[in-house]
Amino acid sequence: MHKHSTHTALRACRDWRPLLLNDKTQAVCDCQEFTDWLATYLAETGFMPAEQATVMCAFGMGMCAWALWVDADASRVRIRHYDARMVAPLTWDKEGVAKCAFVTGAFYQVRAVNQLQMHLRGDSGYRIETACFDRRGNEVEPVGACPAYATDSELPTFALVKPAIDNTRVDMGPYGQSVFADAIDAIQAVDLAFDAMISEVDNGKMRVFLSDVMFDQEEDGRGRKVSIPFGRQDCTVFRKAMSTEDTIREFAPQLRTDAQAKALRMALQMLGDLCGFGISYFDFDGAGYVKTATEVSSDNSALMRNIRRHEHVLEKAVVGICRAAMAASRSLGVSLPDEGDVRVSFDDSIITDTAAEKRQDTAEVAAGLMLPNEYRRKWFGESDDNSR
Repeated sequence: MHKHSTHTALRACRDWRPLLLNDKTQAVCDCQEFTDWLATYLAETGFMPAEQATVMCAFGMGMCAWALWVDADASRVRIRHYDARMVAPLTWDKEGVAKCAFVTGAFYQVRAVNQLQMHLRGDSGYRIETACFDRRGNEVEPVGACPAYATDSELPTFALVKPAIDNTRVDMGPYGQSVFADAIDAIQAVDLAFDAMISEVDNGKMRVFLSDVMFDQEEDGRGRKVSIPFGRQDCTVFRKAMSTEDTIREFAPQLRTDAQAKALRMALQMLGDLCGFGISYFDFDGAGYVKTATEVSSDNSALMRNIRRHEHVLEKAVVGICRAAMAASRSLGVSLPDEGDVRVSFDDSIITDTAAEKRQDTAEVAAGLMLPNEYRRKWFGESDDNSR
């Protein structure tokens, strides 16, 4: 039986993406020269658009990953995306994953192969070992593929992206937990209420009953007179067999959509609370529309707290993969200065009134309560040297 669905689980993952990342999110270093290089590198490799898709996938599957891919001949370093099905942690503890393998599908000489890349830590830093296997498990050695490459990076050459949610299913496991793992019943309640509302409207349509005398007749193959129907798809007009009274009769049942709308609203409120958005995120306003994040942020402290928690975890992953890309680029001969401290500047204008906050900081600078370099570092992401 077909059930109508709002695809609520996908909506929950998709709504977290713009709350955490957008086009204004950037990685910032203490050295302005390095900040400019990193911004150019991330723009050329298309990291930020892919990063948003990674966050959405991680919140749905519990974990995704970024890992370095090095083309030594072309002196290029790229950051590839892997979802949870492609990630196989090898060594981990409470501090995190130290060694990890990634499996992807590829084609070599029109043959489908499985590519295995292991990011292992040695005495001189991390190295990337690559092997390919065909469908029968036989190892394939593609021409030009490097079986082992030393990145000279002391930091992991991969980064795991997970929601800031404790995994309550598996203790001491390296994988995370999806943002809606504890909201399965709420998702089913939303779909159940939504399907009931659609079915109520469909089943509550006006029905018109017509007497036999209102229908034309034709002969069937056996010489009998039969009424010409409107078609099997017509569920509005019905024929009253053997009836000549009440030529036209209408029937319109009373709809119960108000009660079902209340049930849907309650299910949405429970869903928002269990997915970390707060009880009022998916709530309806007076006009019957779902509120936006900006409209509910002023009175939704739960949403603000969870955004900050997710940002802390996400910043660690972004900074880690950026530092690994810097180290690998240095190993390929790119001349780069010391990056110093690396951080992520999140754009929270979608949930906060950035303009009002900026006006307040401007007033504090004028009053001498905030230094100009602090203002420029906060709003323009400049380093201490350039903001003075």
